[in-house]
Amino acid sequence: MHYRLALTVGEPSGIGPDLTVELAQKTHNSQIVAVCDPDLLLRRAKILDLPLTIKPFVSSDRTPAKAGEIWVKATPLKEPETVGELNPANGPYILETLSQAAQGCLDGEFDAMVTAPVHKGVINEAGIPFTGHTEFLEEYTHSERVVMMLATKGLMVALVTTHLPLKDVPDAITPERITQISTILNKDLKQYFGLPNPNILVCGLNPHAGEGGHMGMEEINVIEPTLEALRKQGMTLTGPLPADTLFTDKVLQQGDAVLAMYHDQGLPVLKYKGFGQAANITLGMPIIRTSVDHGTALDLAGTGKADSGSLYTAIDYAERMAKSNVNRKSGESATQGQAV
Repeated sequence: MHYRLALTVGEPSGIGPDLTVELAQKTHNSQIVAVCDPDLLLRRAKILDLPLTIKPFVSSDRTPAKAGEIWVKATPLKEPETVGELNPANGPYILETLSQAAQGCLDGEFDAMVTAPVHKGVINEAGIPFTGHTEFLEEYTHSERVVMMLATKGLMVALVTTHLPLKDVPDAITPERITQISTILNKDLKQYFGLPNPNILVCGLNPHAGEGGHMGMEEINVIEPTLEALRKQGMTLTGPLPADTLFTDKVLQQGDAVLAMYHDQGLPVLKYKGFGQAANITLGMPIIRTSVDHGTALDLAGTGKADSGSLYTAIDYAERMAKSNVNRKSGESATQGQAV
């Protein structure tokens, strides 16, 4: 079966167009549809001296493109881009590509969406409040809560809190938030990663997981009681564990994913292990979304030096999650048919 993935090309002056043009030089198992201005890709292909043929998107045709070709769902830029130079005028264009890809996923037109990097600052300079892909898609899909998870070979790390100042993290570690995040993580590990009973390794908040209250009371007052309540609901949760020893091979081999309490507790380890070969995955939405693990790299745009490893990883995870989702739905349909 050919899966259809929407690829938002991201900031037009950054490396997203470069990566997309390079991606088009190879054949792929899935049909990848770039949601962008087709002339943007042709201009970047000329700069990179790479062949590129645009195939206008046709909903009824799910055939993967040949090498040197790419399907494009056309979305016009507001102004022509200048490589390496941000232009706030194109802020609305970037959000329009995200909206088209997300809506296509909601409508069943796409099986998943993959996002190239955007520049948050230039979108805000355009007068549009924007804190990131994750928050935008959370609102667009009317999701109550989403979970940021990064994945690379041998390690998946989800976050209880994401882009918060460190001083605000303890107050954000509440029973309600831990319950929501853990429930979404547990459900989506089953749904998209084929894990019937995932074991989630949970970090403590404080050094040595509080060391019995001597280094903080959050573990005793909040985290431990919440995890125990979730275990009674059938989840397999190990912890809270000291983060400094959780990220060792011996401990990681006992679990399927890690739940870290804050951004810089879990992600530095994951990026040390697999930067450039990792994907950012948003859980808790009615659609599948994966992304690269890096930024717009304006200084590399148009040079041919951008590393496409993370984009390939994001596509691989999107394909795997789409396959698992289709298999799950097929199983449910078969079961319903037997019940009738």
